Amino acid sequence: MSAPLKAGDQFPEGVKFEWAPITDPDPTACGMPQDYNASEEFKGKKVVLVSVPGAFTPGCQAHHIPPYLKQYSKLASKGVDLVVIIAFNDSWVMSAWGKVNGVTKDSKILFMSDTKTKFSEQIGWMAGMGERNGRWAMIIEKDGKISYAEIEKSPREVTVSGADAILSKL
Repeated sequence: MSAPLKAGDQFPEGVKFEWAPITDPDPTACGMPQDYNASEEFKGKKVVLVSVPGAFTPGCQAHHIPPYLKQYSKLASKGVDLVVIIAFNDSWVMSAWGKVNGVTKDSKILFMSDTKTKFSEQIGWMAGMGERNGRWAMIIEKDGKISYAEIEKSPREVTVSGADAILSKL
């Protein structure tokens, strides 16, 4: 396990997530999972990376993710190119979760599985509930530097990892 990332650190090489790209709006239609090389795909983009303990869970679905969806235009107006939501769930569940929340194939909000490199585990930001990711968020600048990285003190809280906290740091 590495030390948690902090503002000023470079986003690491070799970070991969898994995702099932949305090609059909039907939540029961399943695409094929693919690797997503975050280290490469994030280059030259301003990215907000948000981790949640699990798809469709009460805190994540009711309080954490909806503000990101509702305020994406504000995030984009502050230079954000992409919002990536990760959890330990597999890529099919994450894709269905995105679809249920109105994400389409052209969206700049992506729902991905943190199973390829177990990034949250590598940086020590787990939820303390088995293999679930912790609730955290970071801003990765176009040059790959992290300008903001905070984890919630409790996985039940949405303060430092919420959309409003991110907007205040952009």
